[in-house]
Amino acid sequence: MVVDFSKYTDGLVPTIIQDADTQKVLMLGFMNEEAFQQSRQEGKVTFYSRSKQRLWTKGETSGNSLFIKEIITDCDNDTLLIKVNPAGPVCHTGADTCFNENNTGFTIEKLENIISDRKNNPSESSYTSSLFAKGINKVAQKVGEEAVELIIESKDVNRELFLGEAADLLYHFLILLQAKNHTLKDVIQVLSERHK
Repeated sequence: MVVDFSKYTDGLVPTIIQDADTQKVLMLGFMNEEAFQQSRQEGKVTFYSRSKQRLWTKGETSGNSLFIKEIITDCDNDTLLIKVNPAGPVCHTGADTCFNENNTGFTIEKLENIISDRKNNPSESSYTSSLFAKGINKVAQKVGEEAVELIIESKDVNRELFLGEAADLLYHFLILLQAKNHTLKDVIQVLSERHK
C-alpha cells in the first residue's frame, strides 16, 4: 500500500476512522509514516498527536482501542480510511463517536462476529456452540426446519410470528455459512456477480 506522506508539509495525512460493522464514521485523526507503520504492525490505530507532538495509540490510557480490520487509501493516496472494531466509546467525552452519534446499532456483521466467537471459543451454555459441536448435519437440519416453519407462517397474517421465524431462519443460515467457513459477504459476492 502506497501512502503519499509528502503531499502535506507536516507529513501528516488525514485518517478517517469508520466502524467496520455499523459503517459509522467514528473520528478523524492524522498519521505520519511512523504512526502508519506502527498501526499496521500492531493491528491497533496509532495517530500522530498534533497537540502532544508524539505518536499516540488510541486507547493507551482509556483502554478504548481501535482494532484494525481494513486500511484503504483514497484515489490520490493522501487520505486513509481505516475500518475498525472499537473497544468502547471513541470520543474523549465518552460518546460513541466524535460526532456525538450513537454507534450501538445491531447489525448482521455483529451477529456474524458473535457466531464466529461461539464457534472459535465454545461455551457450554451457548446454544450456538452446541450446534457447532453437533456437526454440519445438525446445523443443516436446523436450517431446513426453520425454512419449513417460515413457509408455514407465511401463509398466515401474524406479523410477529412470521418475522420471528424469518429471524430464526436467518440466524441458522448464518451458522451454516460459518460451519462451512463462509460469511454472508461470500453469498453477496455471488449475487453481485450474477447481477452483472
